[in-house]
Parts: sequence; structure tokens; C-alpha cells
Amino acid sequence: MKPKPLTKYLNSDFVAAANALRPKKAQHRIVAYVESYDDISFWRTLFDEFESEKIHFEVMLPARTNLSKGKKQAMMNMLGSAFGKNMIACVDSDYDYLIQGTTETSRRMIESPYILHTYTYAIENYQCYAEGLHQVCVQCTLNDTKILDIAEFMKMYSRICFPLFVWSVMLYRVHDLSTMPLLKFSDIVKLTSFTLGHPEQSLRQLNQRVKHNLAMLARRRPDLREKFEAQKEELLKLGVTEETTYLYVQGHHLVSGVVLRILSPVCRSLRHSREEEIQRLAYHRVQCTNELSAYRNSQCDIAFALRRNTNYKEAAPYERLREDVRRLLESINR
Repeated sequence: MKPKPLTKYLNSDFVAAANALRPKKAQHRIVAYVESYDDISFWRTLFDEFESEKIHFEVMLPARTNLSKGKKQAMMNMLGSAFGKNMIACVDSDYDYLIQGTTETSRRMIESPYILHTYTYAIENYQCYAEGLHQVCVQCTLNDTKILDIAEFMKMYSRICFPLFVWSVMLYRVHDLSTMPLLKFSDIVKLTSFTLGHPEQSLRQLNQRVKHNLAMLARRRPDLREKFEAQKEELLKLGVTEETTYLYVQGHHLVSGVVLRILSPVCRSLRHSREEEIQRLAYHRVQCTNELSAYRNSQCDIAFALRRNTNYKEAAPYERLREDVRRLLESINR
């Protein structure tokens, strides 16, 4: 009979036993399961802050015998005693944090000290942290000129979206997935157009769409309209503010439907400005050609720069995530 793979039995107790076999001065290993390839870098960056001579995190995908990925796969060992001080799960919060235990997945995620979650919708939201987007433009264009206050634009964007976002959470909480599905919400709050010279126009169009849908929701779900203020106050207590709503909408839609639509024309303008400067300052054609070639080869893709962006470490949700790691390590050291 073919022996069963040892990885099938891998759980927190198994890792604890393996730790016990090591010399006393060896690092304590904590296995951290994440949802996908892209998550590995984010959680590795976080854990780097906490590793020491005593503690080591090993970040890996949730399945060793197949290619299964995702939140459910990362959390599947919640049943029984698999997770513990030696094995944890690291997942995106999605709406599960905001609905505060009204589903089984939400309850497990927010109650278990061995499940770390992002507090934002996903890691993409951190990569789109407004205060760091100018730095992303600098990395892509090697031009530090500030031609648009991107952070302020994202605050204005968030203020407009906030009331509709409250409705989205309310509907999700009562399992109403038809009145305004998450896909429709994401479609409403995307930027249908963006002009660098007149960024206010895209905000005006967004505001019109949001107001139209708020009126529709009030007509279709008058029962929830009465709960709006209470849901709003709860979200504020959970850390969602009117100026940071973008951190809690679906991450990949935020990237494609909002942030890239802003950064693309900004970076295009910055690159054009830098190339004009090179052409103006070059002494002769050969120097101009060489400088332009060197400059273009030094640039990077915007989407790539966003995925590698770590300028979110001052974000309030990230500090809450840090605190969760501190509590986890304190429990291990007891």
C-alpha cells in the first residue's frame, strides 16, 4: 500500500513537535498559510518586522499536495485543532470583518487569534494607500514633480462613495445579494473617465451615480434605510472613515477601476515632461538619444510598481494588524 503523505497530517501540534526536536537555541518556526502567490510578499514584509533569533515565520500557500488557493483553503484547518501557536492563517478581510460575525466565516476569522486578517478588503487596498501613490509615480517615471494631489483626490473619492458603501455592507450583512451585488457596487464607484486637467469632472460624475443609486436603494429597501445611521456608526467604530472608504472596497476593482485610471495619465505626463527636459538640455543628438534610451530603460510598469508598493505602513489598519502579530507572539512566549 502506498504510504500517505506526511503533509496530510501537518498541523500546529505537528509543527510544535518538530520545534521540540530542534536545539533549544534554534528559532521557533511559525507556519503562515496565505491565500495566493501575491499574498506571500505582503505577509513576508509584515513578518520581517517581528522575526528575531527566537521567532521565524515561514509563509506558504495553503496546500502542499495540489494547487488549491484562496481564503477557504487557507482557513480550512479551522475545524479541529490544526491552527495554534505554531500554525496560523493569513487572509484578506473582505467584508467578513465589517459584518462582525454574522456568518460562520466571519465569526471564525474575527474570533480566532490564529487567523490574521488585513482589516482592509484585501492586500491590493494597502498597495493603493493614497499617501504612497505619489511615490509609485516617482518609481515609474523617475520624476518627483507633483502635478496632482492624489491623496486628496482619493479622500474626495472616498467621501462620495461612503454612503453607498454603508448600504453595500448593510445588504451583505442581511444576505441580500441581489439588490446591489458587490460587482454592481464596484461598477458604480469606478471612475468612468479621468482627465488630468479636470479631475473634478470624474468626481462630479461619480457623485451623480452614487446619488441616483442611493435613491433607488431607499425605495427598494425602506427597512434598511432606518438602520443606515446605526450601520454608519458601527463602521466608524471599526475604523472605516469617510476619507478612507477606498481601503474597504474590492481590491482588484479599486486597482483597475480607480487607481490605474488616475496614475496612468499622471505618469504619462511626468514621463513626457522628463523627456522634454532631456531634449532641451542635450548638447547634441547623440547625447539626447543616449539619455532618452537610458531614461526609458530605467522606468517600470505602473501595475508592477503597485504590486511592489510598501508605502502603506503608516495606515491605521496596518497598525492594527501589527498589534495582532504582537499579541500572537506574546501568547507564544508565555
